[in-house]
Parts: sequence; C-alpha cells; structure tokens
Amino acid sequence: MLLNFLAFQLGWFACVLGGAHGMPWLGSLAAVAIVSWHLLRSGDWRNEGQLVLAACLIGLVWENLLTLQGLLVYPSGVLLAGTAPHWIIAMWALFATTLNLSLRWLQGRWWLSAMFGAIAGPLAFYAGSRLGAVSFSDPVTALVWLAVGWGVLTPLLMRLAQRFEGARARLAEAA
Repeated sequence: MLLNFLAFQLGWFACVLGGAHGMPWLGSLAAVAIVSWHLLRSGDWRNEGQLVLAACLIGLVWENLLTLQGLLVYPSGVLLAGTAPHWIIAMWALFATTLNLSLRWLQGRWWLSAMFGAIAGPLAFYAGSRLGAVSFSDPVTALVWLAVGWGVLTPLLMRLAQRFEGARARLAEAA
C-alpha cells in the first residue's frame, strides 16, 4: 500500500509540475506508466482496468463541467479550447489505482469517504494552483464546487472500486 501511495504521489507531481511548466505530456506519460505498472501487478487487470476507465470518464465529465463554467483555468495540456487538459484526466486514472489499495479503508464508509473527498479534493486543487498548474476565476466559488463534487464523487468511486476490485486480492497480498 505504501508503494501504491508513493506511485500516486509521484504521478500527481509529474502531472501538476508538467502542466504548470508547459510540459503537460510529461505528466500524462508518467501516469500511463504508473497505471500500466499497476494493472500488470493487479490480480484481475480487466476489472481494475474497468475501474480506471470509469474513473477517467467520471473525471472527464466533471472536469469539463468545471472548466466550461470558467471556474478552473489551465495553462497547458488543453486539447480542445475550453475543456480540461489531458493530464488532469490522467490524474483520475492515477487516483483510481489507489481506490482498492491505499484508500481501501474508505470503502463502505460513505460519510467518511464523502468528508475525505470534500476536504482532500479542494486541497489538492489548491496545492496545484500554488504550483501554477491551475488557476481559479473565483477561488471561493471554485473551491466550494470542488468540495461538493469531490464529496459526491469519492463515495461513488469507492462503490465502483468495490464492484471492480481487480487489484485488491493480489496487490494486497504482495504488500
């Protein structure tokens, strides 16, 4: 679980710093490498892959909603004007790799996972903004929407992780 947490942190920093410094593909490539390594080590790469894909689709919708509303502004990695950058969607894939491992303790604890998401989500975005990867058109409004969204999406993702628990058995044994 520690290795899973460290790999996620490495990928998070690669995405954020790459996005902040005009090298968005660096983060996306790091995320692909980490997610691929995760899937290869998982006991059931198909289920775990479905979880990663579901998280990316949820993230794509959510991040584009925030970006299209003008709440979040990204300096690089945007493929279509007004939409979220590819590296932020790659971060959703990275986050999915933690759901059955380092964040497994949140599964079945819906209120706790909602509180965790409502606090950790905005904090991660705030940290990303301080590093130059994102800016807020209206910081208070953006952080409130991030808290609401992550407060809803984290329990949803935890439920999906229980449904697609491809990494739990094998990777937990290896830890």
